[in-house]
Amino acid sequence: MIPHSISPRDRVLRSLRGEPPDRTPRDFAAVPEIWSRLMAHFGVPDREQVLRRLGIDLRIISYDSFCRPPDVPEEEINPDASLERSSTGAMWRRVLPDGSNLDIWGAHRRRIQHAFGAFEEFVSYPLDSAVTLDDVTTYRFPEPDWWDFSPLRAMLESMLAQTRYCVRYRVGSVFETAWSLRGFERFMTDLAEGSPIPAYVMERIAAVHEANLERVLSLAGEWIDIVYFYDDLASQTGLLMSPQMYARHVQPFHRRLIAIARRYGKPVMMHSCGAVARLIPALIDMGVSILNPVQPLARGMEPETLAREFGGRIVFHGGIDVQQLLPRATPDQVRQEVKRVAELLGPGYIRAGSHHIQADTPVANILAMYEEP
Repeated sequence: MIPHSISPRDRVLRSLRGEPPDRTPRDFAAVPEIWSRLMAHFGVPDREQVLRRLGIDLRIISYDSFCRPPDVPEEEINPDASLERSSTGAMWRRVLPDGSNLDIWGAHRRRIQHAFGAFEEFVSYPLDSAVTLDDVTTYRFPEPDWWDFSPLRAMLESMLAQTRYCVRYRVGSVFETAWSLRGFERFMTDLAEGSPIPAYVMERIAAVHEANLERVLSLAGEWIDIVYFYDDLASQTGLLMSPQMYARHVQPFHRRLIAIARRYGKPVMMHSCGAVARLIPALIDMGVSILNPVQPLARGMEPETLAREFGGRIVFHGGIDVQQLLPRATPDQVRQEVKRVAELLGPGYIRAGSHHIQADTPVANILAMYEEP
């Protein structure tokens, strides 16, 4: 029997167990322009109040919020330089004199304005000139002692004081972070040619994530419900690498993160954009419980296909198209699609956009997306 009133946390966990919740769990991510428009629409002062008005069941705590690198002047750190889209805060950025910024790992980006808002693009890659492994070993990678998680428990206790939301801890990425330091084309060429550079870079990144995950779960595991990491492995039309290359080069690092989460009894959510369907059996096999973001316009990621091939074996998160449906449909069409996707993928389904809701999306369509139970 479904309880008449359950907490957001229990609603999500019921879906993870494949049990019908009282309603479909909800999550939300959007570009900053959408957050601002929703705050204005609801007349509220911050992102947390937007999440409450939309009935969002999940909250996110991100690893980079606790980073305190040595020798970086406090005045050069400006999270607002990032285009944070998922959470109520922003990601760590060090702003350079020319207005571009560095993330924790040293990836160099700048913000580009366009007609609807802004996006980020890479300016340079700090490891692009490396030829041998010795050229990479001198690079200053972050160390676990750069992170101070002492505020974590108090932060979570405050967040959950009135309502027990489902909290996911964002670990970070391995493959994406690695190529952001080397350059995508160069990194993929390294993999194909058997260079030792990719493995070394991913090892240094993964070691930090593993140490941080251990500390977070040992310090505040009772407040963390889901462990979440991200690595885009596909484009809209196909994988970025073969399943065999993934299994050889990238999956071992993912397995290590998942092993830590499972040791603490935590389900794992993985983000990968695009046409990742050919890898879903491998993701299930290594212990991924939730796949985000279910991009229905990507090849092989139609909700009907996913339900038929993998229903009951993994929870799907997303599925509401942000490319065509939300920007261009009517509110009634959005409501119909929300209902259709939930019927196809539920009860093991969490409603969310197929990625971050984009700046050209009408507020009325966002409201319609979250009206349906």
